[in-house]
Amino acid sequence: MKKATIYTGNGDNGCTSLIGNEIVPKDHIRVEAYGTLDELNAHLGLLTAAIADNSTKEFIEHIEDEIITLSSYLANPEATNCPIDRVSIATLEKAIDTLEAQLPPMHRFILPPSNEAAARASVCRTVCRRAERRLVTLSRSYATESNAMAYVNRLSDYLFLLQRKLTESEEKIWQKSCK
Repeated sequence: MKKATIYTGNGDNGCTSLIGNEIVPKDHIRVEAYGTLDELNAHLGLLTAAIADNSTKEFIEHIEDEIITLSSYLANPEATNCPIDRVSIATLEKAIDTLEAQLPPMHRFILPPSNEAAARASVCRTVCRRAERRLVTLSRSYATESNAMAYVNRLSDYLFLLQRKLTESEEKIWQKSCK
């Protein structure tokens, strides 16, 4: 019996296979989109390592599962139904509403946080925004259900509010004006 190995050599020429075995360049927009979500998941893992609250950790682990589900949808050119549904989006919206109710209103931009957990949440938010931009680009060339984009958009909002919550009273306000 042949031993299974992680390396196959198939990607040595700069190509990879999507679900269904379609071969595309590794910088194909579909690969960029799900690859950026994969990067976000790695950062979310780092974030959970810095969070003490078990319910927040469990929620983030649920998000990680949703991201893998979304990534598999993006990696499948034949997929017609996004597995991320309105319930998934509503769950994020409820979490956003809960966090927002716990925070003071924001009237100015805030600077990146200085404590570790909040800083990790900030990195997650920025990677999530990049994933959203990749989805926008993907949707210009390939049918992409709106739930995919809505979920990633809400997720970046959730991560921003989580960052604020984790910053606690140490939030630094940008003192300049855009006017």
